[in-house]
Amino acid sequence: MPTGVHLRDARQQLFDAAERVLLRAGPAGLTSRAVTDEAGCAKGVLHRHFSDFDAFLADLVLDRAAQLETQADALRKSAGTGTPADNLTTALTTLFGPVPLAIIPLITFRDVLRARLRQARPGGGIAILGQVTAAVSAYLADERDRGRIAADADLDSLTLSLVGGGHLLFTDRDPGPPSPAAVGRFVGSVLADVVQRRPRRS
Repeated sequence: MPTGVHLRDARQQLFDAAERVLLRAGPAGLTSRAVTDEAGCAKGVLHRHFSDFDAFLADLVLDRAAQLETQADALRKSAGTGTPADNLTTALTTLFGPVPLAIIPLITFRDVLRARLRQARPGGGIAILGQVTAAVSAYLADERDRGRIAADADLDSLTLSLVGGGHLLFTDRDPGPPSPAAVGRFVGSVLADVVQRRPRRS
């Protein structure tokens, strides 16, 4: 591999290379050599920017988790428009996209990485899933405040059902991700009771 290639914005290019490796080869295939080979640079480039490979992975996860804030913000802004089921169907399809789904098992299988993430931010040990959980919970609260979800709805249980069930739905992706219709049916079944028994407005 080349040893003298200069990377402009090396951190971001290494992150992008790691993402491609992760999507192609999974957590087991994500090594420092695989990342630098994918980026077309010497292995030492990674270690010039990060103290070790776990530090690199922690920053990669936090960078990709931060990108989910845009989708989380879009979900919050959708409160009061359309239907809660449609809004959550769209959001879960994005929040459980290929990259977040690939990162979750990476966090699960690397104890050192989880420890680094917990040090970096509160609750960081479950980054990605934590981002999705916070986004869904905040959205449900907004919709409850607007009277579109029952006032006595147990938002913690709803969030757990939507995030946990949604994760399982998208993880079982053979031969591909679930269709929007399948996601919609799942979300609709979770929300059915709290939407039906909300008070009617005169």
